[in-house]
Amino acid sequence: MSESPSTPAIHDAGPRVPAPTAPAAGSPAAKDEASGVDHQGWGSKSRRRLVIEVLLVLGVSLGQSAIYSVVSLLDKLSRAPISQGTSTLNVVRNNREFFDFTYQILDIFFALVPVMLVFYLLAEPGKSVFRRIGLDWRHPVRDGLGALGLLVVIGIPSLGLYAAGRAMGVTTEIIPSALNQYWWTVPVLVLSAIRAGVLEEVILNGYLLGRLEKIGLGPWAAIMLSALLRGSYHAYQGFGPFVGNFAMGLLFGWVYKKYGRVAPLVVAHALIDIAAFTLGPALGFGG
Repeated sequence: MSESPSTPAIHDAGPRVPAPTAPAAGSPAAKDEASGVDHQGWGSKSRRRLVIEVLLVLGVSLGQSAIYSVVSLLDKLSRAPISQGTSTLNVVRNNREFFDFTYQILDIFFALVPVMLVFYLLAEPGKSVFRRIGLDWRHPVRDGLGALGLLVVIGIPSLGLYAAGRAMGVTTEIIPSALNQYWWTVPVLVLSAIRAGVLEEVILNGYLLGRLEKIGLGPWAAIMLSALLRGSYHAYQGFGPFVGNFAMGLLFGWVYKKYGRVAPLVVAHALIDIAAFTLGPALGFGG
């Protein structure tokens, strides 16, 4: 951070205060300036401010979901064996079609408000936040092929993990959709899947990994913490989905750190959920 030169005083009535000097190369202060983190003040890039910012973002989004998920898991465990529980992902909000549709759309819209908040927090003058996190159209072919690769690597093992978890009695019966059959049911399920892909991948990878590293965590520590959060807000489905989503978080975090593109992660996640939401019984999920 450069300092502006001081103006000489015309009347020097008091002791002269030494002008601030730049920190020596290699000193902690120099490293803090290089990393853009002010560990002392409440400036826009201070570590304390970043910690509070991250907690607030997670508190209105995935962190809140993780807490509710863990409490829900404990509730299910206290009632009966986890294998006897059910987890319904898309539920009816109202028994009248118009209001059910309205609530479904409102749920999708307001679930994306934390994503808009993240875009606002990451924005810098003269720079595109979408380009910064790789959520743009610069590499459609590469992103598409990457998404299909992730779909195969994550989607197929997830089905096996779900079946194994059910057989071992550590996973609830997952019902991807309990919506009534209307003309808008499938479009709403597709939008819900896209919502999940955008919300989770933008916050966990496009936002959280970078913020955790600025706070002071190493790249793999940040990936591990992000993956743990991903597993936690799926814990209400049982221990199998927790493990599966934790592994998914490790892979997606590594891919994002390597290529700096959140777009293939969003597409892959959305495709997995679209298949689960619309073809649930055919894939082995509860009807």
